[in-house]
Amino acid sequence: MSGMILKEGIRNIIFDFGGVLFEIDYDLPAIAFENLGFGDFKSFYTQAAQNPMFDLLETGKIENDKFLDFLNEFVPEASREQVLHAWNVILLRIMPIEVECVHKIRQSGIRTFLLSNTNAIHVAEFEQMIAKTMDFELFKSAFEKIYYSNAIGIKKPHPETFLQVCEWNGLNPAETLFIDDSAQHVEGALRAGLHAYHLKPGERISELLKQLL
Repeated sequence: MSGMILKEGIRNIIFDFGGVLFEIDYDLPAIAFENLGFGDFKSFYTQAAQNPMFDLLETGKIENDKFLDFLNEFVPEASREQVLHAWNVILLRIMPIEVECVHKIRQSGIRTFLLSNTNAIHVAEFEQMIAKTMDFELFKSAFEKIYYSNAIGIKKPHPETFLQVCEWNGLNPAETLFIDDSAQHVEGALRAGLHAYHLKPGERISELLKQLL
C-alpha cells in the first residue's frame, strides 16, 4: 500500500514499536561501541541486517548474559556496565502523542496490536523509560495485544510471523494494515497478504491517521 495509508475495509492495525511509537537511533550503538574500541559494529547490526547472534537474542534463544559476553569479547577492556549502556543507547524516548493516536484509533472500533522485534534487555529498559514519561498501563491499553519477538519466538520480516499474529487474534490479513519504519518488514507483511505502510523518516502516524480520529 502506498499513497493513501488506508483503504476501505481495514478493521485492524498492527503497529511496529521502535521508530513508530518509540524514538530510536540506530547510529548511536555503533558510535558507543566504536568509542569502546569495537570499530566494525555497523557490519554486525543495522536497521536492515544483523549478525545471527542478534536474531537469537530477538527470538529469546540466547540468555542476556551470553549475548553481553559475546559483545564484551569485541571490547575486552570495557566493563559489563559500559557494554550494556552502549547496547541500550539506541533507545531514546516514547512519543506520547503517537500513543494517544493509537488510543483514539482503538476507541473508534479498529482493533490495534503491537508487533516489535526486540529483546529482553531492551524491553526492561524501554518499559522503565515509558513509565517515567507516562502511565505504563495507559501505554499497554492502547493495544489489544502486545507481541515482543523475544517473547513469542518469531520475528519480522518472515511472513509466517504476521500470519501467526493474525491467526492468534482471528484477523483477516486482507482487513489488516501493518505500519513499520523498516522496508524489509513492510515487504514481509505484504507477502503475508496484509496491507502495509512504510513509515518514512519524519512521518508520524498521528498525522497519517487523522482521517480515522
